[in-house]
Amino acid sequence: MFLSYLHSLQFPLLRRLVVLLGGIVILGFSASGQAGTIVRVSTSVGDYSIELLDEHAPATVQNFLNYVRRGDFNGTYLHRVPDDFVVQGGAYRFQPFVGPVDVATGPPVINEFGASNIRGTVAMAKIDGDPDSATNQWFVNLSDNTSLDSSNGGFTVFGNVLGNGMAVLDTINGLPKISLGFKAQDAPFLNGVYNDPRDLVYMNVSVVERYSEAAHVFESKSGLLITSVNVNNDEEVVSLYLHEIPATSGFQYQVDLGSVIPRTSFTGIATYSASDNRLQIPSLEVNQNGQVTVLSNVLFELTDQDALIFTLVSYDQ
Repeated sequence: MFLSYLHSLQFPLLRRLVVLLGGIVILGFSASGQAGTIVRVSTSVGDYSIELLDEHAPATVQNFLNYVRRGDFNGTYLHRVPDDFVVQGGAYRFQPFVGPVDVATGPPVINEFGASNIRGTVAMAKIDGDPDSATNQWFVNLSDNTSLDSSNGGFTVFGNVLGNGMAVLDTINGLPKISLGFKAQDAPFLNGVYNDPRDLVYMNVSVVERYSEAAHVFESKSGLLITSVNVNNDEEVVSLYLHEIPATSGFQYQVDLGSVIPRTSFTGIATYSASDNRLQIPSLEVNQNGQVTVLSNVLFELTDQDALIFTLVSYDQ
């Protein structure tokens, strides 16, 4: 499978991208401002964004961002999704031939309970009986879970899901679940039948400059490209990050291997074909310092199979 090939470095496909975005005239619109930091969560069934409550829960937000900026949540799976209650993750990733591996935790953060745990809010998980024990596990409330407000000192809400993001979380909630022990309690899985941990629902989390529901996004300031790719006509479907790297000509992007996760297909997904070494993103939203434009039919060619570097061939604007 494509995911296993990438991790074993045997499949010369998506490790680096060259995205030649220099010289593009940004004609689009300014991003609408948000009060708090925005993070984008890419899951195996879709992406959603969270606005963090920087002013209301500063210590909790900083703790969360520490994990995000280290890439600690990338490639982790959702290990606890009780029906109609919460979608919880952040603690574990699966390592082939090893099993679940704990995400390293930092010092616990002080409890900052304030906002109520209603549907669409994002809160920290913690140890029962210890209000100040939250580290890396967090959850999205699927319902109005106001009982959490008076339990264990109150569960600290530190963010809100934006826009239509709850549709993604409701989809996750509706998936079949499997219990494989403490590190996979009510864990959702894909494809109807559970075969192995590759069927679990995975996620990546990144800080972004602006809220967007576009499927493929490039942010020039951070050099982050977020995309999902159908490889060789459904041989594999993956979501992944690419980061800008120094280049002698144009702009080059390198895949973050830790961010390569399984993805269900969707209308408008990017495609790659090994028959012609072409990667095509049908619509790419480019954000340059808050000014946004959309490029269509963005076509890349694999020009370095060993380093997995793609070079832009053409695009329409």
